[in-house]
Amino acid sequence: MLVTRLDPGHAEPYRRLMLDAYALHPDAFTSSVAERSGLPLSWWAGRLAADAAANEVVFGAFVREELAGVAGLSFEAREKTRHKATLFGLYVPDGFRKQGLGRQLVRAALCHAGNRPGTRLVQLTVTEGNAPARRLYEASGFVPFGVEPFAVRVGAGYVSKVHMWRDLSLPAGNDAAQPER
Repeated sequence: MLVTRLDPGHAEPYRRLMLDAYALHPDAFTSSVAERSGLPLSWWAGRLAADAAANEVVFGAFVREELAGVAGLSFEAREKTRHKATLFGLYVPDGFRKQGLGRQLVRAALCHAGNRPGTRLVQLTVTEGNAPARRLYEASGFVPFGVEPFAVRVGAGYVSKVHMWRDLSLPAGNDAAQPER
C-alpha cells in the first residue's frame, strides 16, 4: 500500500471513486451523485492542484497501483480562521476495507495539516450512527463537540452529523508515533 498526495493526473480515478461513494453511501456525504457527476473533469483536477499552498489537498491510498481510498483536507483562507482545516471525503470501498487504509489516509492528512504553518486544528463531520468511521476518528485523536440535527437531507429523510475536532499540538492514541514528516 502507498499513500500519497494526488495530483491532477489522478482526476479521472478520483472522480470515479467519489461518484461511487456518493451513490453507495448517500447518507455519509454532503455532496450527491447528481450534483458532482455534472462537473467537468477540470473541476476534479483543480481539487488536486499540486501547489504547496493549495487550499485543498487530497490523499490517495493505492493498492497494486489501483486507487483504493481517498481523504481530503481543506484549509480555511480567511484571516481569522486560517488556523483550521477540515478533513473531508474519506472513502475506502468495501473491497479494500479492514486493511488500515482509512487510518493511513487520516494520518497522512493530519501530518500534512501539522506541517502547514499556522494550522492548529483539524475538524470534520461524521454521520451520526456511523460507528466504524467514528471509531477511526476517535482512534486518531478526534473528539466530538456537538451534533447537528437534520444536517443532510437524504431522499425523504434527514441524517444528523457529529462534529469532531483534533488539536494538532497534542499526540493522540495510535497517531502519537506519526510517520516522518
